[in-house]
Amino acid sequence: MEAYLGYFLYLLSLLTVGGIYAIFALGLNVQWGFAGLFNAGIVGFVAVGAYTYALLTTAESTFHIGGFGLPLPVGMAVAMAIAALIAGLIGLVCIRLRSDYLAIATIGIAEIIKLIFKNETDITNGPRGINKIPRSWEHFSEERFYTSWPMSWFASPEQWEAFFASLPNWYWQPLFAGTILLIVFIIYKMLERARTSPWGRMMTAIRENEPASRAAGKDVTKRRIEAFVIGAAIMGLGGALFAQHLRLIEPTNTFDPSKVTFLVWVMLIAGGSGNNRGAVLGAFLIWTIWSASELLIAGMIDLVGAVFSTLDPSILATRAGFLRMMLIGILMQVILQRYPGGILPEVRPASPKAEKTTAGATGETK
Repeated sequence: MEAYLGYFLYLLSLLTVGGIYAIFALGLNVQWGFAGLFNAGIVGFVAVGAYTYALLTTAESTFHIGGFGLPLPVGMAVAMAIAALIAGLIGLVCIRLRSDYLAIATIGIAEIIKLIFKNETDITNGPRGINKIPRSWEHFSEERFYTSWPMSWFASPEQWEAFFASLPNWYWQPLFAGTILLIVFIIYKMLERARTSPWGRMMTAIRENEPASRAAGKDVTKRRIEAFVIGAAIMGLGGALFAQHLRLIEPTNTFDPSKVTFLVWVMLIAGGSGNNRGAVLGAFLIWTIWSASELLIAGMIDLVGAVFSTLDPSILATRAGFLRMMLIGILMQVILQRYPGGILPEVRPASPKAEKTTAGATGETK
């Protein structure tokens, strides 16, 4: 029975982190898939969302500013707003840059953001980071929550303490995973509506032929900033959920570009750029492979050590992270060779007028 419970909790972990990365990929899809904006600074917006959420919702601490104890939904909403605000300011300056120049600019901005979080020790606790970040559903079992409004209205602290003691210590995991999957679904539906709306078709036109869009009277710069801001806000929300999942964030290892920016780009390209379903599929697929690769690489290192007795396995073990990156790179090449547009390539949205004309010509009814 314990083995099945372990498998179940591992599956929940895959769904939880895969869902968080799906949110990142959907945000990138707005920027790259819709508008063609090469954002290579994803990790910066994720860090902004994570730190904003952590500072607003954690308990009072002598190590960093905060102690506001705001409700978790408020922290997530503000994380989105701050990420969007920073993206708007960046967009006003950098949005006219093209392709690789915008990528270089966003990489630099992401590194600046990380350095700020690392060096402003009075605000963020510097490289030591912020811990005890409240996690959705699990936070109800913390004393500072069940002894205050609104939980104190329904039962006494002693009753809440007895209630949570009667639950298994993993009670929150299915609820947390379900919450993240629900958020992914809501974002997906909203972006699908946006993609098939006049705004979405205009973004496609701007991405494919910007001079023609300008000639048609479209405000290209404004629309590109809109896409950049919306994508960053979604990444900020994902960052808040990322902080909840980890409960401890620090600027160096937590927000490593190779584990955030690189993986999110691989997920979107493999799943299908411009296709929201492809972004979600790519996130869950690549994260599952990335997680399984840890076990695979460890097994291969042990096998090599057993076959070649003169080789020290610890040498390969220290390079396991690079081997995993290489494995993902090879997988990416295989997928793109077979599916150049991703597993689920983009399907261009047709205008309602065109759909009615086609339906009338063929005699089809909806």
